[in-house]
Amino acid sequence: MRPTEQLCGSCQDDWTAATNHPFCQELAQGILPLSKMKWYLAQDYQFIESFVRLLATAIAHAPRLEDSIPAAQFLALVTGPENTYFQRSFAALNMSPEEQSSPAAPETVAFLQLMDSARDSGRYEQMLAVLVAAEWTYLSWAERYIDYPQDLPFWFAEWIDLHSGPGFSGVVEYLRHQLDKAWIDLTVDQQEAATARFKTAMRLERAFFDAAYRVSVAV
Repeated sequence: MRPTEQLCGSCQDDWTAATNHPFCQELAQGILPLSKMKWYLAQDYQFIESFVRLLATAIAHAPRLEDSIPAAQFLALVTGPENTYFQRSFAALNMSPEEQSSPAAPETVAFLQLMDSARDSGRYEQMLAVLVAAEWTYLSWAERYIDYPQDLPFWFAEWIDLHSGPGFSGVVEYLRHQLDKAWIDLTVDQQEAATARFKTAMRLERAFFDAAYRVSVAV
């Protein structure tokens, strides 16, 4: 069994809850209340800067150039099409500047702190543990819904598109392969630290979806 499969199995309850969440189900069906989606988008956009810094630092810590190229290509996607998606969605949903820059929720703050601490650790495997948890989670829920209705609004449809398909699947496989490969040379303490990072990331992914789904529906 691959190390990343073992990591997933170590927090199966959080994994299942995050990858089969009612928030995602309703998003894919086009019935998610817009008040929930607006909250989610405003909060999720706050992850961009820390995520970019984490990914860029992981690139710098990759063992060889060939290990860093797929991540560098993914970084261009995050700072390009994904960033543009947020801006287009904010405009289409008529989100005010105040709504777009709403204060970070506790769940958002916790994940930001996790990404920053993984980056500051200087440990490639700890950075990868957070990246794998985050991106593998999104691939796993989004690929369930690739056959979404053709009339699904773009702020729902493109969020699924950004996290599914061969391109994104390849990114996740690359990240998993990097962590699997690094795992072999880690000490027991280093493996335990990376496992703790992964588990925390999965707990927070679940908590973030829970928080978005709890948002009051606008009247």
